Amino acid sequence: MPVPASAWPSGDVTAGGLPLAGAAVPNVDVDRFVADMFRAEGVSLVRLARLFVDDRNAAEDLVQEAFIRLARSVRRIEDPARAPAYLRSIVLNLARDHNRRGLVSLRHRSPIIDVHAGVEEEFAVREDQRQVLDALRDLPARQRACLVLRYYDELGIDDIAATLGVSRNSVKTHLQRGLSALEAT
Repeated sequence: MPVPASAWPSGDVTAGGLPLAGAAVPNVDVDRFVADMFRAEGVSLVRLARLFVDDRNAAEDLVQEAFIRLARSVRRIEDPARAPAYLRSIVLNLARDHNRRGLVSLRHRSPIIDVHAGVEEEFAVREDQRQVLDALRDLPARQRACLVLRYYDELGIDDIAATLGVSRNSVKTHLQRGLSALEAT
């Protein structure tokens, strides 16, 4: 869902509904912008976080923290069209930090199935999906992030590079290595 032009004082928008680069960002309605971004990206970000942490509550907490950080820095964003990439990057970094602190062990449980998950959620994950998730979990973090962003979130190489803060060639290398590792399992 694009951010409406009314959230930005200039009213100048691209076809996607976000202001043109160089628009009057300092006068943005922060609350409205963050709320619109949450409606547009929130569910996708929770799903993304769930692939890196082992329970839904932790994933939701990470996404909430990402939106708090967005709200704090929205006036410094020069190109609001990059806000989704900024949010994805924050979520991935928070998930990595969360796992490093030892609060979660990805080796013990599937990243999609909670111990206390609802019946609907457990039935939604088929056995073949579990196998893919288990194989993804065993990949190095950068390869897993590239594969998830490419094939799960359907992002292009440039968007993945922007999200992860790496070069296009690095993304291509991680995708190739990750796919090779998945094929070997």
